[in-house]
Amino acid sequence: MPLDPQCAAIIPAAAQAGSAPFGGPDHLAIRAGYEAGTAGFAYDPGPLATRDTTLPGPAGALPVRVYSPPAATAPLPALIFFHGGGWVVGSLESHDHLCRHLCAKARVAVLAVDYRLAPEHPFPAAFEDCLAVMRAVREAAAELGLDRRRLAVGGDSAGGQLAASVCLALRDAGEPLPAFQLLIYPVTDLLAENASIKENATGYLLTVPAYHRMCDWYAGSRTHWADWRLSPQRATDHRGLPPALIQTAEFDPLRDEGKAYAGTLQGAGVEVEYRCHAGMIHGFARMGGKVDAGRAALDEAADALRRALLA
Repeated sequence: MPLDPQCAAIIPAAAQAGSAPFGGPDHLAIRAGYEAGTAGFAYDPGPLATRDTTLPGPAGALPVRVYSPPAATAPLPALIFFHGGGWVVGSLESHDHLCRHLCAKARVAVLAVDYRLAPEHPFPAAFEDCLAVMRAVREAAAELGLDRRRLAVGGDSAGGQLAASVCLALRDAGEPLPAFQLLIYPVTDLLAENASIKENATGYLLTVPAYHRMCDWYAGSRTHWADWRLSPQRATDHRGLPPALIQTAEFDPLRDEGKAYAGTLQGAGVEVEYRCHAGMIHGFARMGGKVDAGRAALDEAADALRRALLA
């Protein structure tokens, strides 16, 4: 189908504001623009209890925001969520409304993780932070009011990559796995050559040159691009991983990466639900204040979380 009119309106507005497409060589300016743009996409999904805390990471304490549905009784099932932003931008604030939506609709706790960003902290810093937090949540579940047997992991874009790679790492270490993985237009293969990379290379906010610039800032060297801790598609074995919902967007350079990863998981015997959202662009799930389909995608994700954690 054609580009959604609400998405089409966002693209020139972002360009006029100077924030597209993650453009320019100054990562600090890109961060500032990304955070400033959040105000236009934010909305209030309803009353929730929130608290900020920290959990131990490999280089020190990591900020974590805990969202709890109203009138919830511990121990709660929970989603551990890693924000997107190309490993370079994003924060607890940039994805606050997204996390609130998932918490309110799924009726599960959400723990948002403020992992270290590149280029100040290159690969594998973000991966190591997210893996450490997943382990810390499991160990501190009772203190956090969570049910360690009902934990899911998820993220959008680079956060989806981090979630997928954390699942691989836990499986390989023989540790308890999350009950579910929520992968929203995830990065899965930095070496991918596919139709969506070519068809959507420019014109839809996230461009391929900008995407590859982010990859370079995080990876440091392209020799790392095939590492499964950065490209989970490149792992040699995908058996025994948690069930997944993978959501992609039609006008997204990463569309076919997500589709391919869904096929790889299915081929390995993993239960997968795959949904490509027609007319959408990369990042649309965070744009619910302006894009109605963004809220609908999060409703879909919340339904999947509820089935996985509350059934």
